[in-house]
Amino acid sequence: MLTVNYDRLGLRPGDRLLDLGCGFGRHAFEAARRGAKVVALDAGDDEVAGVRDTFGAMADAGELDAQRARVGAVQGDALHLPFPDGTFDRIIASEVLEHIPDDVAAMTELARVLRPGATMAVTVPRAGPEFVNWVLSDEYHDVPGGHVRIYRRSTLRTRLASTGLLPVDHHHAHGLHSPYWWLRCLVGPTNDTHPAVATYHKLLVWDIVKGPKATRMADKALSPLIGKSLVVYLKKPLENEARLLDTGTQADVVTVEEGAAA
Repeated sequence: MLTVNYDRLGLRPGDRLLDLGCGFGRHAFEAARRGAKVVALDAGDDEVAGVRDTFGAMADAGELDAQRARVGAVQGDALHLPFPDGTFDRIIASEVLEHIPDDVAAMTELARVLRPGATMAVTVPRAGPEFVNWVLSDEYHDVPGGHVRIYRRSTLRTRLASTGLLPVDHHHAHGLHSPYWWLRCLVGPTNDTHPAVATYHKLLVWDIVKGPKATRMADKALSPLIGKSLVVYLKKPLENEARLLDTGTQADVVTVEEGAAA
């Protein structure tokens, strides 16, 4: 289940891609299948080990382009990325910034390791559906490593733009997933065995594995309205573009609509 649209990100074979907060690797694996040179980074030992194992299985199964794909997984800190300036052509940071208290420091590190002219996709829980989760259940977010904030789109864009990145596009994703999490919050976020939760989970798994037309159309229709994730695409300006932005010539490009919907 991908949250980022790789066409909007501009991913091409041979690109160097960082998947920050990779979890168990869903975005990293798809990027590798497309021929990218992928570094998957996470703070968790189990996640990194799992991604390494899956990369190995993919190589053994012939799923990776041996001439192009170079993949690896490392444990690291989002506030101190172990890479030189301008290392990556593409960066994905999916559902990670809402966990980091000093999110601007993490954004600054991401901007540092992105080369000028390159692109980034950042995804966070969408404000409206996320607010419902917080109202329904403290247990949903008030746990070690849980969500520490709710982002409005305007807030996320402003903070990313403060690091020198240029927001260029956005969309919402996973319209079928918000009701699932509302249901989980109602019955208890850890209550996976509740009949309604278990049934809905089977529906989501069926949708992910089979991709039937009915659920795909429903997800597409619901995503703009109640999609669980907000996806923002950004570009790191080239040096001459950055100078223009500094002088305000292109200020309208990065203006944030404070009243915009989440």
